[in-house]
Amino acid sequence: MHELTQLIRQDMKPALGVTEPGAIAFAAATARRHTHGAVQRITLRLNSGMFKNAFTCGIPGSDEVGNAHAAALGAVGADPDKGLECLDGITPEQAARAKEMVSAGMVQVEMAGISSRIFIEAVVTASEGEAAVTIRDAHTNIVRITENGRTVFEKPSAPDSLPGGETKAPPLIHRYSLAQLRDYALTVPAEELAFLREAFALNFALCQAGIDSPKTTFARCLLAENGGQLISHNEQATASLLCNAAIEARVLGLSQPAMSVTGSGAHGIIATMPLYAAYRAQGYPEEKLLRATALSILVCMYIKEYSGKLSAFCGCAIAAGTGAACGLVLLRDGDTAAMARTINNMASSITGMICDGGNQGCTMKGVVAVDAAWRSAGMALHGAAIAPVHGINGPTPEQTMRNMGRIASPGMVGTEKTMIDILESKQKGD
Repeated sequence: MHELTQLIRQDMKPALGVTEPGAIAFAAATARRHTHGAVQRITLRLNSGMFKNAFTCGIPGSDEVGNAHAAALGAVGADPDKGLECLDGITPEQAARAKEMVSAGMVQVEMAGISSRIFIEAVVTASEGEAAVTIRDAHTNIVRITENGRTVFEKPSAPDSLPGGETKAPPLIHRYSLAQLRDYALTVPAEELAFLREAFALNFALCQAGIDSPKTTFARCLLAENGGQLISHNEQATASLLCNAAIEARVLGLSQPAMSVTGSGAHGIIATMPLYAAYRAQGYPEEKLLRATALSILVCMYIKEYSGKLSAFCGCAIAAGTGAACGLVLLRDGDTAAMARTINNMASSITGMICDGGNQGCTMKGVVAVDAAWRSAGMALHGAAIAPVHGINGPTPEQTMRNMGRIASPGMVGTEKTMIDILESKQKGD
């Protein structure tokens, strides 16, 4: 199996609801497993990206939103063995108990700094002991567990540099050029990509749940724009519907999982569903869909490795949207040069779109991402593109993607702090 196939397979994971509330619940549930007796208090420390993304996000199994409720649900009823799907099966009684805990002030949420690096520390204090779980860098990557102050599990952290002062190797994805990623997508044995069908099935079911739910609004609007049809001959309208009905369902907390990439369900949806929609609307061969989707996910990963997992810009629209645009070019038989022009068009248009958390606004950002992807790819295939000399575009597509990521990290650290200030003032009622 090709190492890029392995990279995609390892990265893709089902996630119930937005991944940040799921990760918070997972951390609290794991800590709870290491205590005995009734839960008395939960203390949650989060990096800014985690705090922001779960701030007003819908939570599966509950009508409530936010960090404190996610932690409380994790402690009273989540199953940590299910990872990011740990909230599957929450009962109304457990949801009511979690709401009581939050109302009683039993859950405290603290900021642990402005950072795009994932950090969660969940401390559960029970009548018979206390346990803490620390997660870093990935949503379910537990690096430490303590019981009553004693470390019972610890994972060695990866050093930033090697002995002798050498820096550690770059991420695997950055060892490839865009041309090499396209070549892989076109030549990898098709059977190696068959697992991508699970992403289409999972995300399509989430889209259908969004259309059927009385909670959604954008989904029904997009359905009407597509002539009342789930699949029409209008490729772009179908893409916007399938993609963004799924995103709206996810951020509202409907109990249907998404297939995530780079730790995000919305990234997984945007990297896959617009291309699946094009396949359904235009009748592209399924093998070509699989190849285009593999490229889409890899381009998304390429940008995300520069921007960080949780940053101040909307990676769903910018990274996954750029991936989808490149996948669309592959579906239409475009070459590497056309993809490079597409990346320039995306970089010069929607880079800088802020991420103000996992919320209903993600749906509108997804609408913009699909529109930008279709326009960027369509114009690039006709030779129309922003030249490398302009703005943040680089002399190569690899440099452009690097620059896109740098806009987020370190470029938007100040933006992140301002957003956190706004959210905290809302929380206080200012």
